Amino acid sequence: MDIKLVTKRTEELRTLINYHNRRYYQLDDPEISDVEYDNLMRELLELERQFPEIDVANSPTQRVGAAPLEKFSAVDHLTPMLSLGNAFSEQEIVEFHERIKRFLNVNEEIRFVTEPKLDGIAVNLIYEKGLLTVGATRGDGAVGEDITVNLKTIPAIPLKMLAAEDNPAPEKIEIRGEVYMEIEAFKKLNRRRIREGEPPFANPRNAAAGSLRQLDSRITARRPLDIFCYGIGMVTRKTFKSHHEALQALSLWGFKINPHIGQAGDIHECIRYYHQINEIRQELPYEIDGIVIKVDTLELQERLGTVSRSPRWAIACKFAATQETTVIEDIIIQVGRTGVLTPVALMKPVRVGGVTISRATLHNQDEIRKKGIMIGDTVIVQRAGDVIPEVVKVIEAKRNGTEKIFNMPPLCPECGSEVVRLAGEAASRCIGLACPAQVKERIKHFAARGGMDIEGLGDKIVAQLVEAKIIKDPADIYFLNKGKLLTLERMADKSANNLLNAIERSKAPPFEKFIFALGIRHVGEHIARLLTRQFTTLEVLIRTTEEELLTIKEIGPEVAGSITKFFRHPSNLKVIEKLREAGVKPVGTVQRPSAPLAGKSFVFTGTLSAFTRSEAKEIVESLGGRVSGTVTKDTDYIVAGESPGAKLQKAQSSVIAVIGEEEFLKLTGRRQNK
Repeated sequence: MDIKLVTKRTEELRTLINYHNRRYYQLDDPEISDVEYDNLMRELLELERQFPEIDVANSPTQRVGAAPLEKFSAVDHLTPMLSLGNAFSEQEIVEFHERIKRFLNVNEEIRFVTEPKLDGIAVNLIYEKGLLTVGATRGDGAVGEDITVNLKTIPAIPLKMLAAEDNPAPEKIEIRGEVYMEIEAFKKLNRRRIREGEPPFANPRNAAAGSLRQLDSRITARRPLDIFCYGIGMVTRKTFKSHHEALQALSLWGFKINPHIGQAGDIHECIRYYHQINEIRQELPYEIDGIVIKVDTLELQERLGTVSRSPRWAIACKFAATQETTVIEDIIIQVGRTGVLTPVALMKPVRVGGVTISRATLHNQDEIRKKGIMIGDTVIVQRAGDVIPEVVKVIEAKRNGTEKIFNMPPLCPECGSEVVRLAGEAASRCIGLACPAQVKERIKHFAARGGMDIEGLGDKIVAQLVEAKIIKDPADIYFLNKGKLLTLERMADKSANNLLNAIERSKAPPFEKFIFALGIRHVGEHIARLLTRQFTTLEVLIRTTEEELLTIKEIGPEVAGSITKFFRHPSNLKVIEKLREAGVKPVGTVQRPSAPLAGKSFVFTGTLSAFTRSEAKEIVESLGGRVSGTVTKDTDYIVAGESPGAKLQKAQSSVIAVIGEEEFLKLTGRRQNK
């Protein structure tokens, strides 16, 4: 057969199959029978088999899955995938509205978009010239896992964007969505797993998450996964005025948008929508745990900006959690890496919101007394935010006199050291410097994926190493040898070699991961990243003062004090010195102070013609500067495009320099090339 005719027929088949996939999976309105669809697919598969020179990278036949991957690689998101702040009541929704009006200093009503909040897995899809090139998990918001091959198996995700002359596909675009599994499909999957002797999944979300992270994408292809797309990250040469307009564009490009998304003229319409969706919640074919409210106008979103890792312009409004009744059979103590003693309720197992729970943290002694909890009590439990098990209240009428009062122990159950409660704190702490529980938790935190990422150094191995007194602090990990490892239970020669190789690979971690791994109180992944943007080396960070730290946006007195105290403690400095001796060298990512725009802050306003906002940000950051969404006293330049907003007015009332696009290009040494 002539290759030109074959190529033409395969393209016809791919177009037909993609069209019918959309009719079936996205519009729920199929035009052909399953038999007709199967015949089209079989013909395409046969042609691709006979003519292997035909490119199949974006063929619908590739959704069947590929051979197993060895490991997921990391993917940098082009723009951060932010998490959302939460509201749990009408009053908190109103407070969200009041906050943004105060921030914007406006009296007129603000328009919103309202969306169901699916209980699924957030993913990031990158399309280049209309073709799906990368798909990743949310990860830590800045970096996710590359699961492109698995995402390509989901029929509702277009391998190629639908495009028309009046609605062309952007050169490059990031599309955010939520992968989920419908309830009936989940039940059917679990019935099959039970028949085949496999453990059932706890709930649809866990099933979706487990399916997406399969190393063998052929397994993912057999799982009934679906997706709703809810937003756009970076996009080139395409602008939108509102979030709703962006969603409509996604629909026209062939992406599945939730049919229950609405528009609200004011916050009261949002509250009505909250109750309406809650009323139909049980009728939906998929699980949701609330709604999301977003400011519709993108210019207002930009003005509002973000706080920490959440946008000011959006909020997740959670529904009341499902509640059940159970019995507290015992209360035990867990000792964390900072020495905090946490009481944990051991309960008679009960299913809440589709998940069996048997443990719930009771936080501290004050919380136990406040709720009047006793060992043996019958209690109401719920999953707070439909996620975290929580004891809501005691049913005192069920008491029979056998219940026992719980008191925090005076001595640490792990090491026997004194337990103290510092003034102003609710937590009780073990003050034993050699407490094995704290050592174990500190080392586990140090080696975890968000820190040094030492593969194979799990809980059981850490426990054995600490209990055998082979390691006493995180630095001791780097002085392990095969002889020491082979003394551990069930540690074979190959496993020991693999662990030693993983330890060696971890010696050059990203600077921010190293800071996080140290386990400084109040320093999570986000604060660690802020610190590495400000301080070029560990030595500079160690020498910094509390006053210098307080000049960094988002770092307050409590965090600043915690950081400086950590680096003043001799034992901590000793561990850091041991890490240096072992050859651990964090890799810094901060721009050199000599960079042309080092220390300069830019704000962009209005419509830009010479470049996109994302491109402008890349230019500034590559030259050592930074881009902010709001005008502050630290802003050095306002770059004004067409139809600039309130940012320009604010700049004109101060001494901030206002420049146009041409001046910006000259300042950065770039020429206009569009």
